[in-house]
Amino acid sequence: MDLKNKKILVTGADGFLGRHLVKNLLEKRGVLKTDLFLPTIDELDLTKWEDCVKAVGGQDVVIHLAAKVGGIGFNQEKPGELFYDNLMMGAQLMEAARQVGVKKFVAVGTVCAYPKHTPVPFEEKDLWNGYPEETNAPYGLAKKMLLVQSQAYRKQYGFNSIFLLPLNLYGPGDNFNPESSHVIAALIKKVYDAKKAGKDFTDVWGTGIATRGFLYVEDAAEGILLATESYDKGEPVNLGASLEISIKDLAELICRLMDFRGEIKWDKTKPDGQPRRSLDVKRAQKEFGFMVKTDFEDGLQKTIQEFTERFSKV
Repeated sequence: MDLKNKKILVTGADGFLGRHLVKNLLEKRGVLKTDLFLPTIDELDLTKWEDCVKAVGGQDVVIHLAAKVGGIGFNQEKPGELFYDNLMMGAQLMEAARQVGVKKFVAVGTVCAYPKHTPVPFEEKDLWNGYPEETNAPYGLAKKMLLVQSQAYRKQYGFNSIFLLPLNLYGPGDNFNPESSHVIAALIKKVYDAKKAGKDFTDVWGTGIATRGFLYVEDAAEGILLATESYDKGEPVNLGASLEISIKDLAELICRLMDFRGEIKWDKTKPDGQPRRSLDVKRAQKEFGFMVKTDFEDGLQKTIQEFTERFSKV
């Protein structure tokens, strides 16, 4: 599918991933701004059916990025909202898109959909072999229902919907709000605050033993668009890098890159989340040629630089 001259709805376009994806569409793929529909949550509330109908009218392609999402603390505080809002947005938007004849629906899920004790690296075939990690299960399962819906609609209606599973994202423009940020952004903010306050330590949740993989946001945007252009099958696809790093090593790396020589104090009363997380990424490479281009440490440097420049002005 050539995305030029297509009418494209991008939900969540004003979010972290959305901004990078829209930039890619405009600058790399030459899509006209007038062909993009980028409603904000203030303009359309996708938990409401009538707003979903308005959103998809006249569109050829829907790229569904919108989500209510946060880190472990946010997941613990608002599990009901995370389940309901994400489920309703996805289910209603896809049904509305089907009814009006949208040519392709791109559902962006989450690595949180995987079972808690999935063999590492996570392969798509293991997606249903257990229950997700408890702190993010409501969010992960709500997003996972998009895969069920995609496959059911493909079977009954011939509806072209695909489902992607991106790793934890990071990069310039991330959400650094301590109440809802993910691990890399949270660690950068903690180290920055400790340095600014002249402290010789910073507190970090958990034991540091858990592992994670990460995907640079510009690579994620490119992967999603490659799939939009070239992937038309019902099987889910991981998007990510083969990297796996412990939270302890990650925290120490961020401290080094930010020249913070204080102590990291681990708050072991707080949860670690999923024990291990890393993706098998062979299917994305085989099906639509996606490979990560950004070195992890380089991506961290860019993230830290953008954060420092932004917050030094506050």
